[in-house]
Amino acid sequence: MTDRNDRRAPDDEPGSADAEYSATVLASHWIQRPEPNDTTTVVGTPLLGAPFVGPTTPTTPTTPTRPDRVEGTVLRFGPGVTAAVVHRTHGTLPAVPPPVAPPRRRLRRHALPALVLICVIAFLAWQRLGPSVALRTVEVTARPAVLGCDDTADIVGVVATNGRPGTFSYRWIRSDGTASGVLREVVVRDQGQARLHLRWTFQGKGHYTARAELRLLSPTHRTVTTQLTYHCP
Repeated sequence: MTDRNDRRAPDDEPGSADAEYSATVLASHWIQRPEPNDTTTVVGTPLLGAPFVGPTTPTTPTTPTRPDRVEGTVLRFGPGVTAAVVHRTHGTLPAVPPPVAPPRRRLRRHALPALVLICVIAFLAWQRLGPSVALRTVEVTARPAVLGCDDTADIVGVVATNGRPGTFSYRWIRSDGTASGVLREVVVRDQGQARLHLRWTFQGKGHYTARAELRLLSPTHRTVTTQLTYHCP
């Protein structure tokens, strides 16, 4: 009589199957298989004439071989950069100060506005405190030059200036022995000339040659004379 345990062949033992297993390493993939049991025990009733199957020797799992290169990535062995090293590296980095503009560039940037401001102040000071009016030329004419009975002559003096604002003084002197008081003329900025008028009226019969004189007193001294004729038969 044969027991059912005798039908198991020795080759079908789990220990034998695990012993024949080997790990295969591919080019870029790791293949992990489930770890085999450390011990395999077959429990049965020993019979006469049948080999005794006892505890099998534990099978040591095969460690897969690491590839030298995986898809162009270099494998490095060791603990790598630890958190302590990273913390120490970041803690010892010196603080980088912000870039400071060179003094020459800063001076050049403020030089132009300062120069413009100085020019404006100098121009205003020159306008207010600069030289006053100057008299260039003087001309005197009588209109009309020949007068009839009881006519009035308009004697005009044209004074050319330098365009500066200011005041100059003058007076009219007539050949009949009369004269005006000291008169003052105010000119404004960019006024190129000033026109001065003297009105002289003649009455009665006779023939008379008259002379009018324009005398500038300040800022320069100058005298200009014109003549006119009165004829009343």
